[in-house]
Order: sequence, then C-alpha cells, then structure tokens
Amino acid sequence: MAHLRESTDKALKLLRTLPRVQIGNLRPNPNSKQNDKRGRAQHGGDKHGAGNKGSGQRQNFMRLGYETGNQPFYLRFPYEPYYKGHHMRREYPPISMLQLQVLIDTNRIDISQPIDIATLCNSGLMTLKPAELQYGFQLTDEGLDNFKAKINIEVQHASEAVIAAVERNGGVIRTAYYDPRSVHILSNPKKWFEKGVPIPLRMLPPQDAIEYYTDARNRGYLANPEEISKERLVLAQKYGYELPRIEDDPNYEMLTAAKDPRQLFHGLEPGWLINLVDKTIVKLKTT
Repeated sequence: MAHLRESTDKALKLLRTLPRVQIGNLRPNPNSKQNDKRGRAQHGGDKHGAGNKGSGQRQNFMRLGYETGNQPFYLRFPYEPYYKGHHMRREYPPISMLQLQVLIDTNRIDISQPIDIATLCNSGLMTLKPAELQYGFQLTDEGLDNFKAKINIEVQHASEAVIAAVERNGGVIRTAYYDPRSVHILSNPKKWFEKGVPIPLRMLPPQDAIEYYTDARNRGYLANPEEISKERLVLAQKYGYELPRIEDDPNYEMLTAAKDPRQLFHGLEPGWLINLVDKTIVKLKTT
C-alpha cells in the first residue's frame, strides 16, 4: 500500500507542474497516424500523377510531336535539306577488321574461298536486315594493324586504309552493289534454295551509286581492271609497303575469282535451280 501511495503522489505532483489539458495542446503519439494520400498540398495525391482533368487524366496520350497547342519543334525551326530523304538512305552495317580477323582465327570463315555477304552471314555472327534498308557490309579500319590474313573479300564499302591493309598482305578486296532482293537471298541462302526457285539476276547499282562502284580507287566491281592494277601500285607507294605479286601466289585462282556483275553466288549462275534434298543442280539448257 505504501508503494501505491508513493506512485499516486508522484502522479499528482507531475499533474500540478504540467499545463492544463486543452484542445490546442492535444497531440497524437508519434507515428501513430499514417496519411493515406500522397501528393502536393490541397490535391492530396488523388490524381495519381495524371494531372487535373483533361485528356492527360484519361490516358489519351498525345501523338508524337504534339506540344499541347504550342507550335511544334519541327515547325519552329527552318527546314534542313540534309535530312531530305533520310528514311530512304542505304545503310551498311560495319564489320571491323578486328572482327574479321577473329572470325578467321576461330575458323568461322574459310579463307581458302572468296568471302562475300553469304560467307559473313553463314558465320552465324553477322546478320543483315534488308527491310531496314541494309544493303550489305562496310569494312572499317579498327584493328587493321593486327590484320594478317590473305583473303579475297567482297564488301559494299571500304576506306582507303582498309584497302591498303588487305592488299599489303597479298589479298584482294572488291566493293560491289547488291539490290535488296539479292541481299535478302545472300543473308540466308539455305532458306532461298528450299523454296525451289531459280537464282535471279543481280540488279545494277542505281544512278547515285554508279560513280562509287566504277571508281578504281574504291576497287569497284564495275571499274576497269587495268585501272585497278595501277591504283594498287599507287596505294602501295603512298602507304610505303611492297605490293605482293598475286601472279606468283599458289592461291592465284582463288585470289582472282570474281563474280559477274549480274551474279549472286560464286560458282552458281543466274537461272540455275538448287535442289537441297536431292543435292542436284538444274542448269539452264543452252542452245
């Protein structure tokens, strides 16, 4: 009883020192109340970040380029001729000389045969999408100092340094144009042969690409062979290396193998029919 009396005295003494209990000094215990709403000020988060009224609250998303009534960006700035027809420009996905050397070192590519789009796509590591205006590969100069292979390669675009790196090792490089249908066939030859359709003709380059593929400095497939021989010597003198003699090479036939301008596959003529089931080739009858 004495202990209870002491506790009561302490409580009464504490009440005498505390202020009077009023509405103004009533407070809940800390963290005893949780606000169900979140947001800013009087809105209380009831809009859930969708704004107040209008199409923005109804998830009627505005079209691309619309700026809620303002003059759009593409009308505020002047017309740039550089972008004219950008959606129709041909694309050439890059493949570096370093990647090419790795493909050769890992036996993904057989350098005893000419290399073209079909060879690169059959490696399983390179793909082409003709539907996205990809017209072939461009060989870039990354890793050209470490490139040591002697190859006969056909690409769609190559710089002067890349051409010099290939010819310095005794190889041959050629740039050639393929139309979208031809690229589609070469990107997956097996799928095309399974259709049982004859090999079509390759189309000639369009007007804006003729200048590039007829220039011997670009090693274009429509250039004069004599001019290409002269340019090979000029490039060797410019970069300071001795041009190997292809005529004395034991792989001379492989290095000089080239397609006809209307031909798709090495060793297969347009009009031939390839039967993968019977493993036969149906050739055109010539009279």
